This record gives sequence, C-alpha cells and structure tokens, in this order.
Amino acid sequence: MPSPPRRRYLLRRAAPLPGVAHPLQSVRHADAGCDTPAGVRRGRDVSATGQSRLGRVSTMDASGTTFEIVDGDARAVVYEVGATLAGTAIGGLARTEPYPSTRRPPKGAGAVLAPWPNRVRGGRWTYDGAAQQLPLTEPAAGNAIHGLLRHVPWTPVASEAASVTLVAVATVQPGWPQPIRVAVTYTVRDGDGLTVSTVATNLGDGPVPFGLGFHPYLRVGDVPADDLRLTLAAGSRIPLRDQLPDGPPEPAEVVDLALRGQDLDDAFADCRPDEGGTVRHRVVAPDGTGTELWADPAFGWVQVFTPSDFPGVGRAVAVEPMTCPPDALNSGDGLVRLASGESWTGSWGITDRS
Repeated sequence: MPSPPRRRYLLRRAAPLPGVAHPLQSVRHADAGCDTPAGVRRGRDVSATGQSRLGRVSTMDASGTTFEIVDGDARAVVYEVGATLAGTAIGGLARTEPYPSTRRPPKGAGAVLAPWPNRVRGGRWTYDGAAQQLPLTEPAAGNAIHGLLRHVPWTPVASEAASVTLVAVATVQPGWPQPIRVAVTYTVRDGDGLTVSTVATNLGDGPVPFGLGFHPYLRVGDVPADDLRLTLAAGSRIPLRDQLPDGPPEPAEVVDLALRGQDLDDAFADCRPDEGGTVRHRVVAPDGTGTELWADPAFGWVQVFTPSDFPGVGRAVAVEPMTCPPDALNSGDGLVRLASGESWTGSWGITDRS
C-alpha cells in the first residue's frame, strides 16, 4: 500500500527535554496557519507550574506518532513504531540517549525486545518437536535477534498526561508458531522517575515460550559515558563466543567497572534482588550523580553493550534488562511457557540515584 503523502507541520516547543531536541508539545498545520488538522489529536503545552497536560502528537515520519509524557520533573518520549523509548529526563538530567523521530533507533536504542531478547543461533529452534526457522535479522552473523516487534507500528490504547500504553501482536509467521499480544505501559511520576510495565498474553490455541528485554542506553546528564562507572547486581557472567553462550555462567562476585575504553557486549546472569525484592543496576558520574535501572526479579539477566560510535555522542552504554539469556529459545533458560490465554506481567524502570 503506498505511503500517505507527507504533511508539513510547524512544531512549537516548551520546556525542552534535556538531551532531546524534539519534545513535541503542540502542532499547527504550517501551510494553512491553522490549528491541528482534523483527525490529529492535539498535543498540549506544559503549564507554567511544569505540570503536563500533554496528549498525543502526530509526526508523519519513520517513528510514527510521538508521545511525550510528563509529571513534574519526570519526562519521557515514546515512539509508536516499536513502542520505543526515545528519551528520558529525571530531575532536569537526561537519563537515556535520545534519537530523532526521523530515523530508526540507532543500535537498538530504546527498543522492546519481544517475544525474545538477544540472539537465536542461526535463527533455528524447536517448538514441540517441530523445527522452526526465524528470519535472520542479524545477517552478518547469521542469527535472529531481538524479537519480532522492533520495527512494526504499535497501537496506542491509552494516552494520558503521564502515561501511554501501546500494544502489538507477534503474529504467526515463519519461525513463530503462536500469536502473543504484548502491551507496554510507560509511566512517569514526579520524584520517582520512569516505570515500564509489560503484559504478554498468549492468543494462540497452544502453549508458547516467551522472553522479554529492553534496550535503553543510560545517561547521567551530559557526562560522557567514558567517565561513568557501571555497577551491576549480577552474580555471574555468561561466556560468549560470537555473542552466543559458550559454556555455563562463571561467578562474578562484584561487577563494578569504569567504562573508559571498554568495548563491551557482555551477558550477565543471576541478577540479585535487594532486600526489597528489586534488582538494581547503576551508572554513576565522578561527582556521585547516578542513574539507576531497576527491575523486578523476573529480569534475572542483563546485557551490557558499550559501542564507541553511537550517533552524536561516541561511547554509549546500553544496560539491557532481560528475562532470559541469549539463545534461550534453544536452551530454555529463563523462558516463560504461556498456556493458551495465559498472561505474564513484569516491570522495570529508571530513576535518579545520587
């Protein structure tokens, strides 16, 4: 089906999201100089007190509709395509790497990784005795990577000032035998930060495995990633060869390292919840200012990826919470097996830890 004609919009900004050059606040049709065109729900400005009354904003580009959610000092930008987290700010500091709505997520930034995270060796796995072949979405390595929903439009089912819920279905297709509905809700709260909640439901007539991950690149304001220190609540490291498991996890008593010059694409296991039952990973600046990624115990694995060529910044640090390790569709480790009609729920988030 041909793409709809691109329309020109004049974007008016208010209280920019730190590190994000595109916090859409309101929309006017530039050609006519009039209000928002019919069929597009108008975004709303942030009030003088900083309290958001923001709704939905149309962008007509590679990322589909843009949503900015705000509550006091907590803000986030979410794109319709992939339900991607495209920017987060807490306490006036950028907490995740942003990217513009005119391009696809660079290096997986902010992606939802479902119905499996990470890689599947050769894209091959077995479902109830039947061989499955997934598309090789990492063609250079010959693997399937990061699920089926990163590049598809998600359907917004709720959009409020401080939260948005988007839904997509991983349909029956080559290599995937049962449909799974995935609903992701992003919520911000003043003084608390960002919470991301997921509900996955098996829509098929038979059981199906499920795994989940997310791909945020963490920031502490404008501090370069090379100047940050990373602490993980992980008890072991997974040995990898060609980014796939190559043996059982090896003990890692403390994962606490300076990121300068570190080219990591490493997987960790046995993520340990604290006394309150929450897994906590952190990046910390030299002055002690920190950004924390927290998760419930279902996210027992984490991948750390530190490319040196993230657009616009160079070094960046992805801390990817996962419910299962790489190649879990073959090993079975950490997979949830959902019966027909059964649902699974999990949450993670980002907050300030200074």
